[in-house]
Order: sequence, then structure tokens, then C-alpha cells
Amino acid sequence: MSRNDEVAARLEEFADRLEATGVEYKPTAYRRAAENVREHTAPVEDLAADGEAAVAEIDRVGDAIAAKIVEYVETGEIEELESLREELPVDIGALTAVEGVGPKTVGSLYEALEITTLDELEAAAEAEEIQTVSGFGAKTETNILENIPFAREARKRTRLGDARPVADAALSHLDAVDAVASVEVCGSIRRWKATIGDIDILVASEAREPIVEAFTDWPEADATIEAGTGKASVRANGTRVDLRIVDPDEFGAALQYFTGSRAHNVAVRNRAIDRGLKLNEYGLFDVSEVDEAAAEPDAADADSRRVGERVAGATEDGVYEALDMAPVPPELREDTGEVAAAAAGDLPDLVEMSDLHGDLHTHTDWSDGGFSIAEMIEAAAARGDDLYAITDHAAGPGVVANTGLDEAEIADQAEAVAAAARQIDGAVAFGDVQDAGEPADAADADLVVCHGIEANIDAEGAVTTDDETLAALDVVVASPHSALGQDSAAATERLIRAVEHPHVDVLGHPTGRLINSRPGLDPDVTAVVEAAAAAGTAIEVNANPARLDADGDAVRAAVDAGASIAINTDAHAPRELGYARYGVHTARRGWAEVADVLNARSVADLAAFLRE
Repeated sequence: MSRNDEVAARLEEFADRLEATGVEYKPTAYRRAAENVREHTAPVEDLAADGEAAVAEIDRVGDAIAAKIVEYVETGEIEELESLREELPVDIGALTAVEGVGPKTVGSLYEALEITTLDELEAAAEAEEIQTVSGFGAKTETNILENIPFAREARKRTRLGDARPVADAALSHLDAVDAVASVEVCGSIRRWKATIGDIDILVASEAREPIVEAFTDWPEADATIEAGTGKASVRANGTRVDLRIVDPDEFGAALQYFTGSRAHNVAVRNRAIDRGLKLNEYGLFDVSEVDEAAAEPDAADADSRRVGERVAGATEDGVYEALDMAPVPPELREDTGEVAAAAAGDLPDLVEMSDLHGDLHTHTDWSDGGFSIAEMIEAAAARGDDLYAITDHAAGPGVVANTGLDEAEIADQAEAVAAAARQIDGAVAFGDVQDAGEPADAADADLVVCHGIEANIDAEGAVTTDDETLAALDVVVASPHSALGQDSAAATERLIRAVEHPHVDVLGHPTGRLINSRPGLDPDVTAVVEAAAAAGTAIEVNANPARLDADGDAVRAAVDAGASIAINTDAHAPRELGYARYGVHTARRGWAEVADVLNARSVADLAAFLRE
């Protein structure tokens, strides 16, 4: 795992602190540099080893920022950033996690009230002190107070997209250790929940000491929290990573137990009890011939929990099969009917990453993306996509000024997308295929490129790009970007009106939530997805790990209603096309099968959907 994200985070903090102290222009340069460092394909530490000039080759990284990156890689800190921290001794990450509180607000509140923490911010709001500061009113103060609990709770959990790369790096490191027989993540990260507490890793091995030693020597570990004979904990990239080592013949039972959820495990254990069996992290045991007193375990004594004849435990599938159940995919283990479905042989055949044929929602530097049309198409082709849509932002409510396209610019971009597709080997413009009267999948092309737009849904549910422009596009994603605090009834009516619009193909990130930053809309999901099913509009699973919207519960409601799901990355850079896996696992949490997923259909079927 490279240090690109770590370095980018420091540059973003630099930008925030500069902005908080009133510096203009520079914060934008640091944020752009941070974005490009994060997206850069080469590890920034390797570039830093070759000097500032090598780092400065990253787009939008000038000499001054390159020098700071090298300084950080070599020393672990940036002297100027440390000075800014001393000048403004605030927990800027915690404070800006409150919706409506930006760096400038942090600076103003520190100057006026010396607020440095969330607790101090809350106390000042409760005492009605914030509204006494110039530029702040009672409404702003009330909004801040209402949003603090969400920000505080959000800081307790890590976003899946931040934790999963750390977990993958840990798995890769441990898998290379000779003594490791098997290794897997467990807990909520294995169930692909949107946020996680700690990263839990389970290892099967006859050995203990060499694995603990390898784990605590892991280069990505910033600090060792504890290290015992069969357990250890480290901190990596700000997240706690816990290791547990078990015997190989107990690995499957332990994996099932520690993956959870707790409710799922209770339901499975009750099924074991009904069959005269006992299930715990050490295995599945036949206790039908065991004295009742002997079968009562001592929580502090592992041996007392291994009572009876072990009938399963080495593999997770073996545990489920011994209970007359089909193996339950981790994403479904929430006690929402999966145990009964597994017993009846009715589990869904969940969509897989390999089932996706394309992406219907991505951005370029025509709006707020960082790469050209050609670069994004080439990246999609390199990934092996069959169909790819460019859907830059349209101008409208909630879109940053000068980043959304008006109707004339949308028309100009249509020509640019078609021209770019014609210049890339193996690619063809969707419009060219349709004009030729050929089925899309019969065209002599590896990649069919669509031109679309991400249009805006206003507070009343109107799509703010004109109908004539929408009708000319290959695909229309309509998303809410403003008025995200409206009440449930208004949000429901708004989204229903949008999905019923005749030119809208996909309802993009339906709630507008940003995980750990803002909760977004809270509509009547059932009403919205039923309207979408009736209108033939797909519900997006936005795979950006900051969104994962719609979530698993909404996906299941959509599947039950017969609405299509579109798993889209919302990529603003080539690297972000890899977000697709987060969308797939979110859809799996909603019991989605291939038939439910619009972009898991053949290109011909996708083309038919878009034409209709």
C-alpha cells in the first residue's frame, strides 16, 4: 500500500489550515495537488526517493509543494504545517466534520471564542455564544448544534473505503508469511458495511510467535498497541487492526463467529441447539451425549468450550452444511431472512464483480473531474468495460459555480465524446452504433461509449436541464445535490417526481448522503423504488465509498419492487473506476442478483434500455 493517501491527507489539512487563517488562493492549489497525489499511479514515496523534481512531475504539484512532500516522506512531518498547527491549535478534522462548518468558520470561531474541539463547539452553541460572533446568526448556531451528534458518532467509525485498502495490505503481508495456513478479514469489514470500527484479521496456523512478530513488523503499522501469544493489535493509517490466530481445524468456526453479525450468529446458534449441537468460535460440537453441567462453558476456559464431538469447524462452509444450510455470503449475515433462506435453499445468486459490463456515471475535466474525455475512455477500455458513459455535471442547484455544463456546452461535449471514441482503438460511440442500425453488441468494438449528463433534481423534483437537451442524450442520470435537509415527505415527493420524468434513466445517489459527513435525504424508500419500477427508471448504487448510496436496505427494497439497480462509480479519475467493487458488495447486501442489475446485462440489453 503506497503512502499517497497519507500524503494527500496532509496536503488537505495544510489547505484547511491556510484557509482557516485567511490565506487565499493557496488552499486551492494544495487541494488540487492532494487530489493528484492521491490519484497518481506511482507510490509517492518512490518518487520522493528520487528527489523533488520527480515529485513535481505529478500534475499540479509545483516545486514548493514537492519540497514539502519530500520533507514529509523523509521526516514524517512538514515544518510549516507544524507551525500552522501551533498558530491554530484546533482539531480541524473534528470541527469540519460538522455539516456547515468549514475551515473559515473554524478560524473565525477560534479567533472569537477560542473553540478548539467538538465539545467546546457544542458548549458554545448551547450557551448561544456562536450567534454573538460577527457573521453568525441564531439559525447557523442551531444548525451547528443539530449536526454535532452526527459528526461525533461519525468519528467513531471508519469509512469502508478508507479501511478496506488497509485491510487488503495487511492480508497481503500476512499471506506471505510461511507459517500462515489461511488468513481472512472478519467483522463488519467482511460484511462490507459502509463504516467499520476496527479491522479484524483471522489467521489459521500451528505457530503463533512468528506471525505476531511479522504482524508487528508490518511496514504499514504506525504503532504496536499490544502483542501477545495469539493476539496482537497495531494502528495503521489511523485505524486499529486486530489480529487473532487460531488452530487450522478451528479456522472456519472462528471465521463464522467473528464475521457476525451478532444477530445472525444468534439465529445460527439457535439452529444448532435445535439439533443437539453447540456452535462457538472453536467449532460445531455434538453435545447430545454430554452431561448438561459439563456442556456449560466457562468463558475464561477455552477447553470447556470444546465439549463434545467436533462435527465441523475447519471450514466455514462446513459449519453451515453441518447445520443443513447453504453457506451464507457474508454480506447477507444481518438476520434479515438469510438463515431461513439458506435452510430452504432459497438464497439469491448474488451479483459478482465479474458480472458488470459497464459504468453509466463518470466525470471528466469538462466539469469537476481531473482527466480528459480520452483519458477516461482509455481507462475504461483498459479495465475491460463493454459500455462506458461520460455524464458530467449539468449546471443547476447544488453544483459548484463554473463546473456544471449548460445546454450549449452539453451539445458541444456530445461531439467531443463521439470524436474521442472514434480515435481510440476498439471503441465506438453509442450514437454511431445506433445510426448504423446495428445491435450494440454486434458492433465491431470492444467498448461502446455513451454521452450523457448528471442532471440536477431541484427541491420540488424538477430536472433543471431542458427536455430537448435530455432527449438528445444517450443516458441521463438525475441526482439531488441541494436541499438535502428537507423533511421526509418532501424528499419522497421530490424523488418520485424525478424518477417519473420521461427522460431520466437513473436516479443518482438518491439520498445525497456523504458517509461520516452528512446524513442526506430520508425519503420513504419503498414509495420511491415502487415509482421507479413503474416508470422504468433504475436506482443507482453510487459506488464511491464516501456515498454507497443507495445502501443495502434500499437496494433490497428496490429488488423487491422490481426496480433495476445501476452500479456506477461516479468516477472523477481513472483510479476511481476501481470503486466498482464497493458498489457490487453494497448491492449484494441488498440481495441483488445479475438480473436486478442494469449494467450486468449484455450491451445489447443495455442499449435497448437506454433507447426505451
